[in-house]
Amino acid sequence: MAAISTLALSTASMMAVTSAQAQAASTSRIDAGQTAQAVLNYQDRRAIFEPRQARYGMIASDHFLASQVGSDILAQGGNATDAAVATAFALAVVLPYAGNLGGGGFALIFDRDNQNPSENKAMIGLDQPMSTLALDFRESAPASAHPDLFLDAAGDVIPRMSIESTASIGVPGTVAGLLAMLERTGSLPRAEVIEPAIRLAEQGFEVTPTLAGLLASHSRHLYKSPANREVFFSRKSDSTHCEPASCPFEALEPLQIGDLLIQHDLANTLRSIRDLGAPGFYTGPVAQSISDTVNADTGQMSLNDLAHYRVHWREPVIGEYRDLTIASMAAPSSGGIHLIQMLNILSRFPMANYGYGSAASIHLMTEAARRAYADRAAYLGDPDFVEIPVQWLTSMAYAQALADEISLTEATPSSAISAGEPAPAQGTETTHLSAVDRWGNMVSLTTTLNLNFGSGWMAPGTGVLLNNEMDDFSSKPGVANAFGLIGSDANRIEPGKRPLSSMTPVIVFRDGQPAFATGTPGGARIITMVLQVILNVADHKMNIAAAGAVPRMHHQWLPDRIDLEPGFSPDTIRILQQSGHQVEPSRAAGRVQSVASQSPGNDVQNDDRARDHHIVWLGASDPRSADGAAIGPDHLRITATRSDTNSAETPTTTNTSATTGFH
Repeated sequence: MAAISTLALSTASMMAVTSAQAQAASTSRIDAGQTAQAVLNYQDRRAIFEPRQARYGMIASDHFLASQVGSDILAQGGNATDAAVATAFALAVVLPYAGNLGGGGFALIFDRDNQNPSENKAMIGLDQPMSTLALDFRESAPASAHPDLFLDAAGDVIPRMSIESTASIGVPGTVAGLLAMLERTGSLPRAEVIEPAIRLAEQGFEVTPTLAGLLASHSRHLYKSPANREVFFSRKSDSTHCEPASCPFEALEPLQIGDLLIQHDLANTLRSIRDLGAPGFYTGPVAQSISDTVNADTGQMSLNDLAHYRVHWREPVIGEYRDLTIASMAAPSSGGIHLIQMLNILSRFPMANYGYGSAASIHLMTEAARRAYADRAAYLGDPDFVEIPVQWLTSMAYAQALADEISLTEATPSSAISAGEPAPAQGTETTHLSAVDRWGNMVSLTTTLNLNFGSGWMAPGTGVLLNNEMDDFSSKPGVANAFGLIGSDANRIEPGKRPLSSMTPVIVFRDGQPAFATGTPGGARIITMVLQVILNVADHKMNIAAAGAVPRMHHQWLPDRIDLEPGFSPDTIRILQQSGHQVEPSRAAGRVQSVASQSPGNDVQNDDRARDHHIVWLGASDPRSADGAAIGPDHLRITATRSDTNSAETPTTTNTSATTGFH
């Protein structure tokens, strides 16, 4: 290519992804209305580009209150799974647009005590059998679903039916997934793990600017469900008296910044799960309300659909890049397969020589992505329904063949690879968390409702917002979904089938030991965002905070354009355009959440805890996540429930380290 242009991280560009540091309360209970105390400091590079440090583990998530819950669980002797599950249940309360009980997701778990090692252990090179588990708790199609579900009599896709109607709702998997994790690799009782989320729902918390903005922009989407009106709206002071559930839209307003969001029904649903386990959600009154909600409109979901939902433990997808070994999620997530595919392609090029943010590196990432996303459209679906050529897609021989096609000076038109008729991509809301405990166990967990607030339908009496995940199926081959992604018959709607996903939870190993866990929300962009985090660590030698904070690019085959966040050099953009790329400015996307056992940038070498020969765990919450935080305990509060070979310290009051990001 022509010149190599790198990004200059000036004060102005740092302001585009500003961050703040928060001191989250370190008490054992979450007080109603608790908020992070944050001060914006645009000059504080450390707040954005250096990870937080803690002695007894770390949790990074999209909300500081949820991260605090996870940190408290670690301080109480819980392991990474306990902390991740507690955080996920808390996110269902404090992040209603993405955290959920009514959605689904995927998890990667590295557990040193796992008694059912993966068959891929030789690929990791551990002295002990590899202990990385991959859990699929993706939503599934009801038994009544069929390929023409969202088509009219003429065979055309009915606009917005797959995202707004109750037919868009898949059988939720989140509750089953979180409980399966806890049962297999957790160490604390279910009640202890769920109780913090119950308190948050019952006592309430203050609405943040992020949540207030989303409630306002999605107010009509939420208003259609009467149960939402009682939770997320208040009656205007100048309106005539009416109960929120029956008020006209004009008489209500969404909750404002600083208002207290209390969710009594959700607290009761969480109590049902605490007391009864999965049957407390998938049978009984909660299941009946979910079924009734779906069936009241265009959908059909039976009690049998809910009662027979099952999680699937799958083999993780394993690959290597430079000195790293990457474990990620298998299908029906497309993330792991195509992450490995893109890394394999890029391993054939000297990415470190090109430098971060250069036209050359962006060109090569684009060329790798357009080929991987074309294969995604053609081959990926639910592996229980279709045969996926995983070994071929992730093979180095195939990667070499694709790399040989790539010109270093000219863009390849996507039309030359395949064809389709994409629709404009829309926003997405998913949430990711990463956790590590003092034993070095790690969890990378991504859950979703699909779009913001999912389908917008809440099951009355439960507080549970329901997903619109059926949109992730191919409503019609060659027609894009809400994220602009093309699908084929491999991802067509069938009873009991799980829709294809882009969620890409990852655990990365170095020298046979877990180095870091990462992931992000972001719909179709998830795979390329996780790719860039790994490249930033492996090739550009960034620490996990910088790797997730710097500006990012995206390309997904169709539409044929490179989306660039603010902050890239004008020279880089000019060179890309001269090479034949269409370049479009993009808003900031994704919210990377990472934890690590060490820093590639040696950030801990001058820390007092490192000098005292204690292991220091690192965490970073993407500054794009206004409410996100990485928090970990520096002391224990109770005797650990598992043998702790790292420390014999007497439990004391917990101190925490935290960081949050602000737009």
